[in-house]
Amino acid sequence: MSDNNSEKANVKISLRNVYKVFGKNAARGVELSKKGLSKDEILEKTKLAVGVSNVSFDVYEGETLVVMGLSGSGKSTLIRCVNRIMDPTAGEILIDDVDITKLNDDELREVRRKKFSMVFQSFALFPHRRVIENVEYGLEIQGVDKEVRREKAETALKLVGLDGWGDYYPENLSGGMKQRVGLARALSVDPDILLMDEAFSALDPLIRSDMQDELIALNDRVRKTILFITHDLDEALKMGDRIVLMKDGYVVQIGTPEEILTNPADEYVQRFVANVDITKVLTAQDVMKIHSPVAFVKDGPRVALRKMKEHGLSGMFVVKSSGELVGHLTADKAAQAAKNEDKWLDQVTDRDSVLSVPLDQPVRTLFPMVESGNPIAVVDEDHHFKGVIVRGSILAALAESHSDSTSIDEPSELASKVLTPGSNNEAASDEADKENN
Repeated sequence: MSDNNSEKANVKISLRNVYKVFGKNAARGVELSKKGLSKDEILEKTKLAVGVSNVSFDVYEGETLVVMGLSGSGKSTLIRCVNRIMDPTAGEILIDDVDITKLNDDELREVRRKKFSMVFQSFALFPHRRVIENVEYGLEIQGVDKEVRREKAETALKLVGLDGWGDYYPENLSGGMKQRVGLARALSVDPDILLMDEAFSALDPLIRSDMQDELIALNDRVRKTILFITHDLDEALKMGDRIVLMKDGYVVQIGTPEEILTNPADEYVQRFVANVDITKVLTAQDVMKIHSPVAFVKDGPRVALRKMKEHGLSGMFVVKSSGELVGHLTADKAAQAAKNEDKWLDQVTDRDSVLSVPLDQPVRTLFPMVESGNPIAVVDEDHHFKGVIVRGSILAALAESHSDSTSIDEPSELASKVLTPGSNNEAASDEADKENN
């Protein structure tokens, strides 16, 4: 979710100046933190442990917001404050504009039942219960009728790809399957908000990657608001619409994955992201040429040829008047149509082999496609043409993201280095420096 979209979306969760201090007279720790004392200074002076200090941010409806940081950064403490497993020492936590820090026990219990589900790092399954009974558990404690909760549990298992596994016990499942059961249990109560605390950290790398992919695909269908906690930067970049980076209880930077990588707030963030491959974050939207000339279906072949000549092109994409992509037209085919005195482009437009990708297509997946030398159309969810990608546009975007000071005089020569699958972008940047020198 882009910032522009976020501004238009409803705010689901709002944290305002939230503090969590552990120890007697915790308010003293808040006071000292407000005066600018660090976490270590407060601990030395008062024996109070600052878990979270002056944290403020919003989470938008349908957004996946990742809170990340190293051990001791305060991220897990923060998520436990969001649903008041821990009571914050100070500040406001608003869920749909209701400050849950002011709710009594009965009111809080009702909000938790209707708004939240939590998925932990440990699978937390009951070994003596079958899978379906584990998934039903949240509905059971809500007093939901047995037939209704069984139906909801079976639907949740289908959502996470475990249809048919309901009668098995947790001991019969792999680690990834157990985590799917945990996710199904969370989804079965149909919460507005999923709180996920290091949910995939205990899984093997391949299973973890699969679970990340599945959660992304799943949320495209169910559109939950997700607050996702992780210590892993790669996971944060992959999962997050935006990232909140924490250190020592404080928020250091909030931004999209690309903003975190390309514009780090300080030296700490810069060190944090230093070894990240930028191609994991850049998307087709980031590298496309927006103002690319197109031919319209209503154009005749001579109009299309005139546009190609004017812009020095050997081909261009053809779109409907609505902007919907139709296909690709080469100058040779347009010239043949003109020679045959055809009035329309329908018969000579290539519709079947045209290359198109969505706006959020990761750049790393584009490398094999651009190797063909053919341009790639970028389209939105309604298949409307938004821009075009060629080899040079990817190279330029990679170079710009890597270093604001790098200029490239020989993009065509360097393109083969950068766009070779498995190549190292940093090495390509070094090569660019040599070219300039």
